[in-house]
Amino acid sequence: MLTILGFVMIATFLVLIMMKKMSPMGALVLIPALFCVLVGKGAHLGDYVLDGVGDLAPTAAMLMFAIIYFGVMIDVGLFDPIVRLILRFCKADPMRIVVGTAILAAVVSLDGDGSTTFMITVSAMVPLYRRLKMSLVVMTGVAAMANGVMNTLPWGGPTARAATALKVDAGDIFVPMIPALAVGLLFVIALSYGLGLRERKRLGVLTLDEVTAGDPEQVLVGAGSGTKGEGGGKAAKGGRAAHASDGSDASDASDGSHGSGVSGASDDDEFKGLDPHRATLRPKLYWFNAALTIALLTLMIMEVLPIPVLFLLAAAIALTVNFPQMSDQKARIAAHAENVVNVSGMVFAAAVFTGVLTGTGMVEHMARWLVDSVPDGMGPHMAVVTGVLSIPLTYFMSNDGFYFGIVPILAEAGAAHGVSALEIARASITGQALHMSSPLVPAVYVLVGMAKVEFGDHTRFTVKWAALTSLVVLAAALAFGII
Repeated sequence: MLTILGFVMIATFLVLIMMKKMSPMGALVLIPALFCVLVGKGAHLGDYVLDGVGDLAPTAAMLMFAIIYFGVMIDVGLFDPIVRLILRFCKADPMRIVVGTAILAAVVSLDGDGSTTFMITVSAMVPLYRRLKMSLVVMTGVAAMANGVMNTLPWGGPTARAATALKVDAGDIFVPMIPALAVGLLFVIALSYGLGLRERKRLGVLTLDEVTAGDPEQVLVGAGSGTKGEGGGKAAKGGRAAHASDGSDASDASDGSHGSGVSGASDDDEFKGLDPHRATLRPKLYWFNAALTIALLTLMIMEVLPIPVLFLLAAAIALTVNFPQMSDQKARIAAHAENVVNVSGMVFAAAVFTGVLTGTGMVEHMARWLVDSVPDGMGPHMAVVTGVLSIPLTYFMSNDGFYFGIVPILAEAGAAHGVSALEIARASITGQALHMSSPLVPAVYVLVGMAKVEFGDHTRFTVKWAALTSLVVLAAALAFGII
């Protein structure tokens, strides 16, 4: 019964948010509360929620101060050179912009933190998407998939968890998997190329001069609105008709526009945050801010202090040095308060979902049902089974629950048929491309929140491509004889 109710609860949640019948925050709270009562454990709801909140409180604190820190870094101009560099590569070509999104997300993912990756990627790319009226769900989907593949780095989390759970070396898991993961990343870039071509077809072939009238900075600041109306506006209007007539999913493009909440004159207002002449710029402190950011990322990788503590200290230093006046500090915090509240609130709402899933025992029953459903004849192929199961299980469960609760069971079953723990561990990380879009991953709310994309739209667009990416990584690992 708990198994069935668990699957029904997750299905209900996904359907309601994708159909936009409930907000993600409302669904994350009310649906598990209802199912907690249905399983006869309503009296323990408070305990389950508090346990979930306690588990996710450090993550919420980390996101709160990370948003403030990177918001300040954006304000003071730390990432402006990155935006200009990408702009030169993209040249207002939708195809290049989508490919650039994948490459940027992959490179920034080297720090091992999804929230950091999404903050930098969105802040760098969203002006281009909005200026050219591109679909923002394409941006969030590509960024999530690229980060998901790179999330398998030993310091990213899943690989370390698999190593700990099975008592093997993280390097022995990751290094042999590099060719398969490289294939997965190349697939994401190839997919980005295809999605970019579709965006180019919808919008028309654009050039930087057509959009900015010869001034690249206008893409950043929203100037030259007349040019946008004459060139970009017509292209977008004609492109939508072409996109719908070619039989492809027109909703993908409209979802991005709807999620952004940007249209007409208000579009220009969105771009003033990257105005190269904005008052918050601190060019004399550029190298200090760069050094502070590098030091922060280095300390995160070295795990000198807990990540929430590092971001708390870094945010305090960034505010104090860049904005010595108390009024300016308050203004910067207020400027980013909306993102802080939205993301932190979503994390605590997710705590209700995870708390009920775990506390009622639903997640354990679901996982054991899946494992028990594996036929005995598949024993010699338990590595493949683990790879396939990792795709849905890491989407519906936290990484901790999967790697510490399920992977050891799969490894034990595999050992009885001569399958090594290392093969099981390697296969277990193949589902991470989809995991990064799970409603149980706090970083995804940073991604959709900063991009102003509906979570349901992101889910509907991304899940199919992310699952395919995970299967490509698994197939490559089999082809190379890694598992």
